[in-house]
Amino acid sequence: MSQTAYTVAGMTCSHCVASVTEEISEIDGVTDVAVDLPTGTVTVTSSKPLDDADVHAAVKEAGYQVAAA
Repeated sequence: MSQTAYTVAGMTCSHCVASVTEEISEIDGVTDVAVDLPTGTVTVTSSKPLDDADVHAAVKEAGYQVAAA
């Protein structure tokens, strides 16, 4: 199992959370997506290491962006 946290900018409501969760969940290997709306932290659990570019693309598809680290 692998777990990685990302900070996603622009999420303000439960619909935002649902959109981001849905898109990230479609990535092969993702087993869980946990979003902390107040901080924008998205923790992705997967059965194998993920390519950050795939996660960034999924967040962009949902209409948001991963904040620069």
